[in-house]
Amino acid sequence: MNAIAPAELIAELEAAARDGTPERGARMLRCTTELYLQAAARLGLGDIELFDGVLVRLMERMEARVLAELSAALADVTPAPPTTVRRLAYHENPAVAAAVILKSLVLTDWDLTEISSQRGQQHLIAIANRPGLSEAVTDAILKYAGKDASRAVAKNPAARFTAQGFATLLAAAERDDNVAESLGLRSDLPAEMLDSLLERASETVRARLLKSAAPQVRERVQAALAGVPAEASPNASASGDYTEAKAAVVVLNKGGKLNDSSVNRFAIRREYPNVIAALSLLSGATVEVIAPLMEEESGSGLIIACRGSRLNWQTTLTILDNRRVPQLPKPQLQQLREVFEMLYVSSAQYTIRFEPPVCGATRNHAAVAIGGQR
Repeated sequence: MNAIAPAELIAELEAAARDGTPERGARMLRCTTELYLQAAARLGLGDIELFDGVLVRLMERMEARVLAELSAALADVTPAPPTTVRRLAYHENPAVAAAVILKSLVLTDWDLTEISSQRGQQHLIAIANRPGLSEAVTDAILKYAGKDASRAVAKNPAARFTAQGFATLLAAAERDDNVAESLGLRSDLPAEMLDSLLERASETVRARLLKSAAPQVRERVQAALAGVPAEASPNASASGDYTEAKAAVVVLNKGGKLNDSSVNRFAIRREYPNVIAALSLLSGATVEVIAPLMEEESGSGLIIACRGSRLNWQTTLTILDNRRVPQLPKPQLQQLREVFEMLYVSSAQYTIRFEPPVCGATRNHAAVAIGGQR
């Protein structure tokens, strides 16, 4: 080490930075930083302390732009000069602090909680994106977090939360769909909190969770949705039970809004009367024909109704997945999709109107519909 940076040279660097121009001081800081980076792997504890003291002195009159360069240079260095890194992390300018906050191993949980309480939202966002956050740090972030920091920490897969932390995010999710979606995608979210989240979530959030979640998380979401109270039972078969739903879908249809998007929303929210009324209006079949198909375990009659309604497969799948009967296994769903895509809309409409499927019957109604198109 003595050949690389003896104490006399360090003293000269300090003097040059103190007595020279800001430009010269910045050059000295860059040179010292480069010298440290080149020698870091070979430095002993005393050598690191020596460099650390010099860097802290050289930082004193530097512009934020120069300090931001230093922060980026030292962010993922091991071993790093600890006092220098902490000075950078606590700097009031987030452009200076962000790099070391995001990456440096020097910073302890105590440092991160202190920064959370003393600095602004940009510092919090940087901390929230840091890997491996402990419960103590996430509690500190959420105590002061605004919208963006809450979104960032909820989305951080490596962050760990206390029960209170999850409760805070759950409250934020009521106002922010981004937080709700990130929270719903977390595999560590307790089951009772997932249930509560989905009860309050918008149909948009529910749809996104079902679409983008990993298989194991999607299963949890689907199971939780199954426990969300439905507005009405699909068992109703009398036309009078669907008066309100029929009126609602007629209004949507007149406005050109009765489509895949609206039916998908009904299905995700388990608004069974609306699903049934929509399929009835779109396919031309009666409610009495459509309603029992929602309880048909095989799903073969329901896909005819959906095809006859000119719905796409994704909407049909959403309807199949959000009924009160047991969910169909993937191989069976794949078979249904193949049949669905073979059906002509005209044949499906004819079948559902004039040769409607009967629940519990042994014949394959979808095959009959396909045969009818020949």
